[in-house]
Amino acid sequence: MPALGCLRDEFRLEPDVHFLNCAYLGPISRRVEEAGIRGLRRKRSPTDFPSSAFYDDCQRLRERFAALVGGAPARVAILPSVSYGIATAARNLPLGRGRNVVALGEQFPSNVYVWRRLAAEQRAEVRVVGRPGPPPCGAAWSARILEAIDADTAVVTMAPTHWTDGTRFDLAAIEARAREVGAAFVLDGSQSVGAVPLDIAELRPDALVCAGYKWLLGPYGMTLAHYGERLDGGVPLEETWIAREGSEDFRGLVLYEDRYQTGAVRYDVGERADFIEVPMMIAALEQLLEWRPERIRDYCASLLEGLAAEARARGWPVEDDAWRGGNILGIGLPPELDPADLQGRLERARVYASLRGSSLRVSPNVYNDAADIEALARVLLEG
Repeated sequence: MPALGCLRDEFRLEPDVHFLNCAYLGPISRRVEEAGIRGLRRKRSPTDFPSSAFYDDCQRLRERFAALVGGAPARVAILPSVSYGIATAARNLPLGRGRNVVALGEQFPSNVYVWRRLAAEQRAEVRVVGRPGPPPCGAAWSARILEAIDADTAVVTMAPTHWTDGTRFDLAAIEARAREVGAAFVLDGSQSVGAVPLDIAELRPDALVCAGYKWLLGPYGMTLAHYGERLDGGVPLEETWIAREGSEDFRGLVLYEDRYQTGAVRYDVGERADFIEVPMMIAALEQLLEWRPERIRDYCASLLEGLAAEARARGWPVEDDAWRGGNILGIGLPPELDPADLQGRLERARVYASLRGSSLRVSPNVYNDAADIEALARVLLEG
C-alpha cells in the first residue's frame, strides 16, 4: 500500500494556520461534517423515521470500530466519555482489601479518579509508576511498570502512549505480566488509536476505551470501548431500555425485560443513537480505515523526524524514536525558555501546539505538511 501524502484538502482548516495539536482536539473532515449536517436535517422533519433508525447505524458504528482495532462488533460499547468507559470497567473488575491497581504516572485524569475512589472505598492501593527521569526514558519506564506488578495486583491501567509527550510503552510485555498474576488490563487508547495500529487479538486488553474527538477525528461527546470476556455479564452504569432483549419492538416496551442484549450493548449510554454524532463517527472511522493507522503513523513520524533531531542537537530532552508512538513528539523545554513567552509567540505565528507539563507536545496528522513543522521550528529557534 503506498505511503500517504498530505491530505489537507480533505479538511477545512484555514490556509494560514499551522495546527499541530490533534492530541488536544482533532478537526473533523469535510466528509464527517457533511454526515453531521445530514443527521441534523433528518431530525428537522422526522416523519420518515422508522424505529430501526435507533439500531442500524449503531450496529454499523460497532462494526467500523471493531475493524479498526481488530476486535468483535458485539464487544463494542457506545459511550459519552472516557471517564464513563473506565468507570464501567472499574465497576465490574474486582479489587478488594489489600490488593493494588498499577497506574501510569501523570496519565490523563479520566483514567485516575475512579481508581482512587475505588481503592479508598475498598482499602486497596493505587500504585502509581512515575517517569524514571527526563527523556529518553521509555525503556526504563516500561521496566518500572513490570516491576510494580505483583501477586496482589488486581488491575493494570494505563495508555499505549503517554498523553503529554507520546512516550510508548511495551504493552505486550506488560499485558503478559498482568495475565501472569491474573490482573485485568485496562487501556485508554485516546492518544493512539486511529493514528497508531493496535490489534485487540494480539494485545487482549480487558477494556480499551477511546475518545472520538482526538485521533479518531470524530465529534466531541462520543467515546467507543471494546470490552473483553472478563466484563461479560457485568453491571452497567445505567439501565437503558434500548439495551434490553426485544427492545426493537416498541409495542412491547411496557413489558419490562431484565435481560440485556448480547455482548457489550449492556454498557451503552442512554440515547446512544444520536442522529448527528453516530453518522459523523461512522464517517470518521470509514475514512481512517481507508487511510490505515499504520500509514498515518508513518506520515506523522516522517514530519516529526527532523524536529526531533534538531531538539536533540540542542540538548533538549526528547524520547528515543523507538519509544515514541510516532504521532506525538514531546520536546522538553530548556530552563531559559519561558513557557508564557513561548505560548505568546506561538499564538502570534498561528502555530497550535500544547504545553503539557514541562514539554511542548507536537501532534500532527494527515492535514499537516513540512511547512507546518518549519513554522513551529522558527518560533522555537527564535527564542
